[in-house]
Amino acid sequence: MPAYPLYQAIILTIVQGFTEFLPVSPPEPVSMAAGLKDPGLSFDIALHFGTLIAIVVYFFKDWVQVLGRGLGVA
Repeated sequence: MPAYPLYQAIILTIVQGFTEFLPVSPPEPVSMAAGLKDPGLSFDIALHFGTLIAIVVYFFKDWVQVLGRGLGVA
């Protein structure tokens, strides 16, 4: 697995973070426009997995509350 420059990972992560909830395509067009090399599928999966983890952590309390009310616990 080839190593990618840190600046490329930072740029694509920032773009992913800003565009996650917008109806735009993923960061691949940005990387092509900026002249960055294609990071590959594993990097893209890791980027989306990181986004999923961030969303779960951010909304954890809300989801616990919704599930509790749905199950009649709260």
